[in-house]
Amino acid sequence: MKVLRFMLCAAFLMALSSAAVVALSHVASAQASSPSTSATPASAPSDAQKSFEQLKSLAGKWEGKLTTVPVRAEMEGANPEITMRVTSRGNALVHEMKESGTPDDPAKYDHPVTMLYVDGEKLYLTHYCDAGNRPRMAARTSADGKKIEFDFVDVAGGTQYGHMHHAVFTVIDANHHIEDWTYMEPGDKPVQVHMDLQRAK
Repeated sequence: MKVLRFMLCAAFLMALSSAAVVALSHVASAQASSPSTSATPASAPSDAQKSFEQLKSLAGKWEGKLTTVPVRAEMEGANPEITMRVTSRGNALVHEMKESGTPDDPAKYDHPVTMLYVDGEKLYLTHYCDAGNRPRMAARTSADGKKIEFDFVDVAGGTQYGHMHHAVFTVIDANHHIEDWTYMEPGDKPVQVHMDLQRAK
């Protein structure tokens, strides 16, 4: 009789242990499947990423008027056409510029291309200039976030004909923005190009 009672107690204890294991496994599974309250939230976008997203919102075609300081008669009053398009799965913005009415033949006409992209914590642009060089600039954002200013970092290629040195994008609204580009002529003589642009209809 004692042996029987012992065996029944042992069987009961084994059943309890199995139930406990099952219960614990259910708890562990529920914890694994439910979102953790201590999980680290996704990091907020950097200033560079915010600026880049703002510039990407300008994708499309733009037209407007060009003025220069000091005045360059051959450029003053020209009608630039700007095209911006997002490419490389959203990792780059292509900015193309040409004068209205000129053929789409970059081999014969001035048709500079600028690539904008985020690298690490900075927003950069690389300008592929008809002067045969590639200046690179890094962005800084104004306090109101509407102005994105690019400062010269370095340049690849010869600079005997000058190089693009500075750029500012000012976003007025979804259909209006301003671009100010500074070209450094030989002898470090700056020429500022101001373009007031409206989204083409």
